[in-house]
Amino acid sequence: MKKIAFFDTKPYDRPKFELYGEQAGIIYKFYETKLNEDTAHLAKGCDGVCAFVNDSVNEAVIDILEGLGIKLLAMRCAGYNNVDVKYARKRLCIVHVPAYSPYAVAEHAMAMLLTSIRRIHKAYIRTRDFNFSLVGMTGFDLHGKTVGIVGMGRIGRVFADICRGFGMKILAYDKFPAEDGDIPYVSLDRIFSESDIISFHCPLTSDTYHMLNAETIEKLKKGVVIINTSRGALIDADALLDGIKSRKIGATCLDVYEEESDLFFEDFSGHILEDDTLARLISMPNVIVTSHQAFLTEEALANIAEITTDNIVEFFTTGSCKNELSIN
Repeated sequence: MKKIAFFDTKPYDRPKFELYGEQAGIIYKFYETKLNEDTAHLAKGCDGVCAFVNDSVNEAVIDILEGLGIKLLAMRCAGYNNVDVKYARKRLCIVHVPAYSPYAVAEHAMAMLLTSIRRIHKAYIRTRDFNFSLVGMTGFDLHGKTVGIVGMGRIGRVFADICRGFGMKILAYDKFPAEDGDIPYVSLDRIFSESDIISFHCPLTSDTYHMLNAETIEKLKKGVVIINTSRGALIDADALLDGIKSRKIGATCLDVYEEESDLFFEDFSGHILEDDTLARLISMPNVIVTSHQAFLTEEALANIAEITTDNIVEFFTTGSCKNELSIN
């Protein structure tokens, strides 16, 4: 049986991974700590490592894992911007979960949008105090509004289908536009200047880093709603805050944040938040923040566990994996 060191474990991870691990003959050794230079030695005696979005897989960590005889790093997520894939080449095999449930993330994006524009979160708080006033609760219809979708992979396409159901006009941007379908692909400038709502569904790369910044915010339609359920660093958080304060941005829905790695997935309710930018964003009445929650459905958790386990089995059986990451 293969033994896998499983880092950054949360209570909702274990049931599905234990189930699929047992079926496949894999033992997952669960650690609550994140993977980094100080904790990588915990993988000693294991055949592989399983990591998540906020684990650190830099050169130093890769060197430690290689020194321990680790051959496989299995990312239980789609994104891998926290992994030095180029350095890992010829040292470790890196695999990931390219898709687990586009519906989970796309539906969460729409849930945040509806909550924001219809003031659902505010209504919930008011009525619990028996305050039934509607003053300050006016929203707007989604029907007829233009939504700009940045990134038209599986999640972007599902989000487009959802928006179409609301009668919205769709504009899309993708570095590699699909030729099929009836979705109009336009430039980023048109997305920024014409959209009433902009939703980000693209990976984080050198090209997409801070694609929403002080300069591009100037191009936005006044009152635009920004949604990000993809990667935090797509947006310059300080520029975003300035855009909100200047009333250029009408509302913001964030499930990810640029500096989330030491904050999200943890309980800091009894502490003073050191990140001033995030604290100020959360304090804004037109900002909704969820802590990287979009993926968290029963269906997605099951898919993640199953695909990750299949990746591990395939690698140790054949020496390769169809979901291996590689940079030439």
